[in-house]
Amino acid sequence: MDLPPFAVTWDYRCPFARNAHEHLVVGLLDGADWDVTFTPFSLSQSHVPEGGEPVWGNPTAHPDLLALEAGVVVRKAFPDRFLEVHQALFSARHDDGDDLRERKVVRDVLEGAGVPADEVFNEIATGWPLDEVREAHERAVADHEVFGVPTFIVGDRAVFVRLMTRPAGDAALARRTIERVVGLLVEAPELNEFKYTKISN
Repeated sequence: MDLPPFAVTWDYRCPFARNAHEHLVVGLLDGADWDVTFTPFSLSQSHVPEGGEPVWGNPTAHPDLLALEAGVVVRKAFPDRFLEVHQALFSARHDDGDDLRERKVVRDVLEGAGVPADEVFNEIATGWPLDEVREAHERAVADHEVFGVPTFIVGDRAVFVRLMTRPAGDAALARRTIERVVGLLVEAPELNEFKYTKISN
């Protein structure tokens, strides 16, 4: 199935973002011809009360953004390693229960994927990764009223999606799942909400 270019928001803290992005990663590694933009989005910022200090200007909140910033750096400076690092950061948080606010945890993920951690942290220290996270987050909110992750975006349409399952390495399943989500977004704009009343076993 041919898909239009699309974007998907992420924050490593969200288990539903982990599920969706794992489908994306498995499908892409299998050769899926998707033009997808991985868009950072800060759940910490989305929970700041109206009138509160934005996380971008609050140094005490910056550890919450560390993994996002690392992902942004790897996406730009080490694009051939991005998918591996992206999935590994989700796994560190949700499979291993590690705290991604700790530099050692992020360092171990980076080095495990063959990415020089010191170079990534040096880039974070310059400030541009934080600016990029902020700009992507604010643009998603302003343009599409995005409130969480994962949000799939095609053109001027955006939809928040909760996928309950992981692909477990099944590339065909990953492809079908992503193509179904993006296909509905493109082909069924009249479908505003489709939610089960209970979660099946």
